[in-house]
Amino acid sequence: MKRFLAIDPDIYVLLPDGTKRPFIEYLLPSALLMISALLIMISMFLPYWSMTLNAPQYPDGLKVSVYVNRLEGDMREVDELNHYLGMPPLDEGGQLERSISIFAIVVLGLLLVGGVFIHNQWAGILALPVMGYPFIFLADLWFILYSYGHSIDPTSALGGAIEPFTPPIFGMGTVGQFSTVAQPEIGLYVVVLSMIAVGAGLWFHRAAYKPVVDARKRVAEASASQETGTSA
Repeated sequence: MKRFLAIDPDIYVLLPDGTKRPFIEYLLPSALLMISALLIMISMFLPYWSMTLNAPQYPDGLKVSVYVNRLEGDMREVDELNHYLGMPPLDEGGQLERSISIFAIVVLGLLLVGGVFIHNQWAGILALPVMGYPFIFLADLWFILYSYGHSIDPTSALGGAIEPFTPPIFGMGTVGQFSTVAQPEIGLYVVVLSMIAVGAGLWFHRAAYKPVVDARKRVAEASASQETGTSA
C-alpha cells in the first residue's frame, strides 16, 4: 500500500535544455495551493471571532459568534443592553461585508486554484489577496468595533455615563460595569493555516519553476550564439 501511494522516484520532468527535475517538485506546490483553497472554503462555515459579555445579571455571560456572513449567539440580550447604551443593534454593523463575503471567499479560492495552472510569477500575484485576507478581516473588525464604541447616544438611559471606547479585538475589555472577552475562533485559525500553506506553496512553486525559466534562457542564448556563429 505504501509503495502504491508513493511517488515513483524514476519519474522526472524534462526541461527545455535537456536537464531533468523530479516530478515531486512540481506536484508539491500544486498540492499546497489546492489545500489552501480548500481550507479557505471550509472557513466559510466556521466562526471567525467571538466576544463574551459578562454582567452581574448574566452569570453565564452573553456570547456572540461572528461568521463571515452572519452573527450567532445571544444577540437579543446583547441588543437590549446596547439599547440602554444608545448603541445600534449588532446586526447593523458590517452588513456590506456579510453580503459579499461568500462570493469574495469563493473568488479567493478560485484564484488559488488558478495559480496551480500558472507557472510563472503571476501565481504569486494571484495568491496575494489570500495572504492579506486575515489582516483585512481583522482591520475591518476593528473598524466595526470602533464605530460601535463611538456611536453612543448621550441621551440614552446609560449613554451619558459612558465615554466613547473601542472594544479590543483580542483579550479583555470593560464597558461600564460589564467586562468583555474577545478571542479568535476556529475559522480564523483555518484562514491563517491557509495563508501559511499559500506561503509554502509559493516558495516551492518558485523552486520548481525558476529552473524551467532558466533552462529556457540557456536554450535561447545557445540558439542565438549558434546563429551568430553561423552568420560569421
